[in-house]
Amino acid sequence: MRGAVFGSVQSPAVRRGAVAALAAASLLLSAGCSSDGGSGSSAGGGASDRPAASNASTSPASPGPSVASAPAKGSARVVRTLAEGLKTPWGLAALPGGDLLVGSRDEGTIHRIDGESGKQALLGSVPGVSPAGEGGLLGLAVPSTFGADQLVYAYVTTASDNRIVRMQYDEARPAGQQLGAPDTILRGIPKGTIHNGGRIAFGPDRMLYAGTGETGDSGLAQDKKSLAGKILRMTPDGEPVRGNPEADSVVYSYGHRNVQGLAWDAEKRLWAAEFGQNTWDELNLIVAGGNYGWPEVEGKRGERGFIDPVAEWRTSQASPSGIAYAEGSIWMAALRGQRLWRIPLSSSDTEPSAAPQSFFEERYGRLRTVASAGGDRVWVTTSNTDGRGTPKPGDDRILLVEVG
Repeated sequence: MRGAVFGSVQSPAVRRGAVAALAAASLLLSAGCSSDGGSGSSAGGGASDRPAASNASTSPASPGPSVASAPAKGSARVVRTLAEGLKTPWGLAALPGGDLLVGSRDEGTIHRIDGESGKQALLGSVPGVSPAGEGGLLGLAVPSTFGADQLVYAYVTTASDNRIVRMQYDEARPAGQQLGAPDTILRGIPKGTIHNGGRIAFGPDRMLYAGTGETGDSGLAQDKKSLAGKILRMTPDGEPVRGNPEADSVVYSYGHRNVQGLAWDAEKRLWAAEFGQNTWDELNLIVAGGNYGWPEVEGKRGERGFIDPVAEWRTSQASPSGIAYAEGSIWMAALRGQRLWRIPLSSSDTEPSAAPQSFFEERYGRLRTVASAGGDRVWVTTSNTDGRGTPKPGDDRILLVEVG
């Protein structure tokens, strides 16, 4: 659960600043907690009584895209709705040229969305996906070499485990059959009805990172031999990377409950969003080998040996999933919290440069994924058809949001 810094660029000063500790709670896990933002949770609500979790909501009152003028610093507005009618969207990846790939968690399909018109084209289904609870077709990623190799990576739940696969995308094949057979590059990530993690992303070092969950078995998060409750770092072929904490392991950091957000800032520091249990959700700055405390601690505790989160929220305000970096801030999607959070960063400190702000509170429902659209814009997906939301006509959607 707590935060740290990207391996090759971390400095002793940043490392020392990040290593504080977390919030105590080794409580009984259940699907009704902050696992994926279930509204039936008995988790505590209300604004956090800690400064980092302030709620400066600037939600518009009416539905539909905003027509306000360009945003001032510390604001966000929906420029337009790119696509509607999506079924349980989860993973999102941008292609060279601006089109998007979006996966359906429950249907196991991947569509290509035209970045201008929003036209949807089915590329195909990923065989072997076993959707149940919080599992299914989860994160998607494309490498910087996509123009040459046409590879699409996916984090999937199967009947036996979670795994990472890659597929060849061939536009010359018939519509709906453009994905080649999946090649498994990493298998054996424990699966559960809850806490499957699932976010994957290529870092500035061109290595592949994955956020995993502890499947409801909290002890796995502290077990370095398990791939559950971790952030993993691997080559594009699924092998351990030189410079990992252990030479023969893809484990990069541990002590996580359920990581669903990964992003790098302008300083190439790695950030991760993580579900807490009944008290604190977290934004962490990730250092190689860092122990983020779960299940021993939750939130900011200052306990020796664990790394504290940089920011925390009551679970009713967040239940965070995807994150992206834009305009000097981390932008974080909230499921149960039904809002978009802005966490302004400082390049020389591990603390936010100002209190986090929230936008669009309850306007679009549950928000799942945030991805950079370049410059001052991000893509945001809703998640109201996932069994825990209240779908409205047009759900689920991909929104283009201008941020500042």
